[in-house]
Amino acid sequence: MKKQSITASEFDQKFEENEDLTDFLVKESISKPGLKPKRVSVDFPEWMVHRLDMAAQKLGITRQSLIKVFISEKLKES
Repeated sequence: MKKQSITASEFDQKFEENEDLTDFLVKESISKPGLKPKRVSVDFPEWMVHRLDMAAQKLGITRQSLIKVFISEKLKES
C-alpha cells in the first residue's frame, strides 16, 4: 500500500484535531533521540567482574544489562 502524502500544514492541522496520523508516518524511520547505542570500553578489576556476574546471575540478566541498570540508576540520582 502506497503512503499518502500531505503537506506539513495539513499534518499540523490533523494533529491539532487529534486525528490518526499513522498512515502518514514512515514507521521504519521512527526512533527516539539519544537512544542509539554507542560502544564504550571499560576495564574492571577481576573481583568487580566476579561480583557483577554473581549479581547478574541472581537477577537472571546479562552482565552488560546489569551494568546498564546500575549506571542508569546512578545517573538518575545525580
